Formats: sequence, C-alpha cells, structure tokens
Amino acid sequence: MSDNVLEARDVHKSFRQGPELVHVLEGVRLSIARAERVAIVGSSGSGKTTLLQILGGLDRPSTGAVLVDGRDIHSLSENERGSLRNHALGFVYQFHHLLPEFSALENVAMPLLVRRAKVSVARAAARALLQRVGLGARLEHRPHQLSGGERQRAAVARALVTEPRIVLADEPTGNLDGGNAESVFELMLELNRERGTSLVVVTHDLRLANRMESVYELQRGTLVARAIPGA
Repeated sequence: MSDNVLEARDVHKSFRQGPELVHVLEGVRLSIARAERVAIVGSSGSGKTTLLQILGGLDRPSTGAVLVDGRDIHSLSENERGSLRNHALGFVYQFHHLLPEFSALENVAMPLLVRRAKVSVARAAARALLQRVGLGARLEHRPHQLSGGERQRAAVARALVTEPRIVLADEPTGNLDGGNAESVFELMLELNRERGTSLVVVTHDLRLANRMESVYELQRGTLVARAIPGA
C-alpha cells in the first residue's frame, strides 16, 4: 500500500463552452506524503481551484483517478465520498464560509457533530483548538463579531478539528491584509509541523509559496515543479 496521503493519477478535466471543448487539466500527476507541504501556483484561470476541488472530491475529473488514503475518491458512492472527506480531508477557502448564525465554537465543532460525535466531545475539541489559534476569548462570538483575521483562524481550526490526514487550502490568505495573511499562514505551518497533517495550498503569493517544501506551477493544464529560492 502506498504511503501517500493523496495521489492524482493522470487527471484530465474538460468542459464545454458553447461549441468549444475547453481543456483545463491535461494529465496532472501529484503525490503528497504524510506531513508534506506543497504549494500550487499559476496564473488566474489556469485551473488551480478546479484541481483542488477534484483533489478534494468536490468535482469529478473527466478522466484519471484521485486516491485519498489509498481509496479512489471518485469511485465511491456519494455517502462514502462524504465520509472519506469528513475523516481524511480538511478544507480552507479564501472566504471563511463560517455559518453566520453560529458562534466560533459551534462552527468549529460542526464537522465532529456531522460525524455524530458527542456534543461534549465536539465542543471540547473545538474549544482546545480555538484556544490554540488564539481565539480562546472569542468562543461565543459570531462571525460578524470577529475580525477578518480571526474569522480565517476559526476557519483553519474548523479544517483541523477532525485531525484530517491532509488540508486543502484555496487562497487561504487571499482576502487578508499583509499582517493577517502572514499570521494565518504561519499558523497553518505550525499546525502542519505539530500534527503531521499534509498541506496543499493554492496561492498567488509566491513569497508564501516559497516557504513550502515543494512548489508546482499549473501551466497549460499540467503541473511543473518550480525551484524554491535559497533551497
């Protein structure tokens, strides 16, 4: 059995735009080991978000396979795919997607409650992680009562509360100013080191990307390895 947490095998993705067939991904291959940190960069419209959604089982490839924890996520039933996502994957987006009617604590506990964990267990895990990300005094605040940086920290906590094997992050700092972006990115790297969670980050910020172990650029539908300055 492969030691890879996630593996993309010859992934292609096309869609029809009027009479034209547009090829977005053409033979993407990628392997992510435990605790590995990878950045994916590329020009706007190059297909980075499409690739991340396919890796996370949120969109299907036209052809090819994506293995998560050794299982082809796109060959599973919808219920099986949802269960695998909930147990093996965490997601962080540019916009936090916190539920506005719930507190920070309730938002972070939600993925565990979806697993049917006891409420007390879910809340205890959420509280511990929110304290770890510096939001121990903001547990009962709703998203509109938190700053942009605080909302994104809560989103990172929500992604990690299930202790996933891998976190997929789509422009996680793209909606933040420089100071908050640096703080949130550093937090993700710290949690990656502490918990051994693999990390795949799509970002337009080369300064942040170059702090990862590997950087790939999406060019004409394929991933090309980039050299990291000073590496």
